[in-house]
Amino acid sequence: MEPMDTVSEVIAHLRDKGYTADFNLKESYLECTGDYLKLHPNEFIIDKHYRFEGTSDPGDEAIVYAISSAQHGIKGILVNSYGVYSDPLTDEMVEALKEKEV
Repeated sequence: MEPMDTVSEVIAHLRDKGYTADFNLKESYLECTGDYLKLHPNEFIIDKHYRFEGTSDPGDEAIVYAISSAQHGIKGILVNSYGVYSDPLTDEMVEALKEKEV
């Protein structure tokens, strides 16, 4: 497999792997766009994450999460900035967004 250098390449790859839902990050849960599903930290896991460093602009720093929830039978993607531009989160959400060792 060729290296993926952009956010859009990673998203396309994850879509091919079945990560079809789009998640939005809230302070204490993930919201699934379109069907009003809320995933709380104990209801999902991070399967993989991809970090992108902004070479010249810190605003270009992003992280793409591949997320699954067996409880809800859903797999999706969350794209978020990190560092100075990251969203304020509860400690529980910060822990939940760490990739678990399988």
